[in-house]
Amino acid sequence: MPALLASLPPHLIRALAADWLLAARADQLPPCPALGDWTTWAVIGGRGAGKTRTGAEWVRALALGDPAFTARPVGRIALIGETFADVRDVMVEGPSGLLGLTGRRPRWSPSRRRLEWDNGAVGLAFSAEEPDSLRGPQFGAAWSDEIAKWRYAEAAYDMIQFGLRLGAHPRGLVTTTPRPIPLLRQILADPLTVVSRARTADNAANLAPTFLEAVVGRYAGTRLGRQELDGEMIADRADALWTRDRLEAARVPAAPEALRRIVVAVDPPASSKAGADACGIVAAGLDGAGHAYVLADATLGRATPEAWASAALALYHRLCADALVVEVNQGGEMATAVLHQVDAAVPVTPVRATRGKYLRAEPVSVLYAQGRVHHVGALPALEDELCDFGPDGLSTGASPDRLDALVWALTHLLLRGGSEPRIRRL
Repeated sequence: MPALLASLPPHLIRALAADWLLAARADQLPPCPALGDWTTWAVIGGRGAGKTRTGAEWVRALALGDPAFTARPVGRIALIGETFADVRDVMVEGPSGLLGLTGRRPRWSPSRRRLEWDNGAVGLAFSAEEPDSLRGPQFGAAWSDEIAKWRYAEAAYDMIQFGLRLGAHPRGLVTTTPRPIPLLRQILADPLTVVSRARTADNAANLAPTFLEAVVGRYAGTRLGRQELDGEMIADRADALWTRDRLEAARVPAAPEALRRIVVAVDPPASSKAGADACGIVAAGLDGAGHAYVLADATLGRATPEAWASAALALYHRLCADALVVEVNQGGEMATAVLHQVDAAVPVTPVRATRGKYLRAEPVSVLYAQGRVHHVGALPALEDELCDFGPDGLSTGASPDRLDALVWALTHLLLRGGSEPRIRRL
């Protein structure tokens, strides 16, 4: 075979290299007709496993009417990401997105959120943050990317299904790194879904060696690595203080219009150097019936004190909060001093941890069991920490910064008499 390839003229070698049917792995090609009358193709894989390339090639093949993928061109295709920025930056303009594929590119109009091929087929970009934008439009196919991260996953996915009504057999593609959210479980359990799985390591030839050494080497075999690298659906940790079902039962689409209290809690890191912990920033409110609502998770990765202070204060002002609760074990007076430097008018309530993280978190988890805490929409990164937190901390050994901030916010509102009758409207 190498001798045969060497004998071919350069333009044929380039053509073969660009042929997706030859270059793709088996898990990157759609189900064959022999697998039955499927309606959803779920591509479940680790980070960097080639999911975006799979989705982009599938969409292009449908739009151009590639006979290996479809009997005739699909004229209207929905492209749905977590936000419009994700559709633009990953699904369309990204290195593995639709504009990065070889061959004649479609015309992309970001202002119209529209891709157009020469044959008249169009791809329409939608944000899962706006489920109602999917009411009305109709499609012959839909590509839903990173669905496990969507804030309004079920609402957006339901609208997509109602819109898949063009052509003889409209179908959908879901590409995502898995999280054990109810919607993804439902999709995978549906008899009309065909599932392809891929690990990060399967796409090693297209990944930077340093990434494979630093990231794959560090997380391989861990709970987080099994989910993010191997694409496994990791069930709830048996000894965790929170469960997915409990969090799902606590979810509401919106907080009450009037809340008696709104606080922003901050768990600042001890350092902003490489490898430092994140800065946990979580906001929660309290209604007149003694129920708390987790409103936002604005946690920052490695950041300077000025950066996390600005982020916390921005959330404070956006939500019209009445207190900023800050753990002072790390940095002591420095944390409050930085906040006052950025905005001296904001009241800061310092709190100090005298017990371990598990002992502080346990009474807060009881509040969830009592039905007194509700999550407003989906907060996936925070919820991942809650469901992976047991007596020995997170299974990765990392610091539970989001969880800590949540615990401080809810402790302040519900366990320390923080119920002064102030009305705050969202």
